Amino acid sequence: MLEVIGAIVYPALYAVLIGVLLGFAPARRSTKLALAAAAALWGVIVVTIAGVGLGAPGPVPIPVLAFAVFFALLFIAWGAGPQFRSALLSVPLPALIAVNVGRLAGILMATSAAQGRVSAPFGPAAGWGDALTGALAIPVAAIAATGSKNRGWVLAWNVLGAADLIDAVTLGALSAPGTPFRVFTEGPGTAVMGAFPWIVVPTMLVPLYLLVHLTIAAKIRSEERAPRAVLPARSAT
Repeated sequence: MLEVIGAIVYPALYAVLIGVLLGFAPARRSTKLALAAAAALWGVIVVTIAGVGLGAPGPVPIPVLAFAVFFALLFIAWGAGPQFRSALLSVPLPALIAVNVGRLAGILMATSAAQGRVSAPFGPAAGWGDALTGALAIPVAAIAATGSKNRGWVLAWNVLGAADLIDAVTLGALSAPGTPFRVFTEGPGTAVMGAFPWIVVPTMLVPLYLLVHLTIAAKIRSEERAPRAVLPARSAT
């Protein structure tokens, strides 16, 4: 049952993330269509990897490798592409935060861990960490939507959300069966993460959510550093 729900929820979250980021981007229609096609192609590649069994445990965990590839592509584009970076920064802050509400789906991972399909500490940490980030995204997005200059809550939530993803990636890699660097050896580890729909999480969703967190941090920093408008002095009369 969890697999059926995940097969619906995870691809939908990926589509929503791509849709929001492209929808707000001030780019030409042709550019948006090309990027959407590239995102869809990556999804096909990931599902194919799972379908042919390449995500099975081994010395080189393919889901971790696929995560690294997608992560590198996104962050190279951020660092080397000013237009790419500018387009992301044009997305409204409340929207960037609100897309994280989808991380409430972490409950699926936490439930899977409770059923013994995924080992601790990865399963509970990744699942409940995501669920907490998703739940807190609701009030934080509301705070951002008010236009309040007090960004303390937004910054704290952003750090929490990014730390949760980094923690999940680290624990997942250290729990991968068949690898020489596995540290957490009890239970099935993260073997299920190479099968559909779970493979969607590390290879498609996590890199995008990390990019969103980076964009939020950069957006807040740019707003804080923007010079305040100075009213012209009145001439003496």
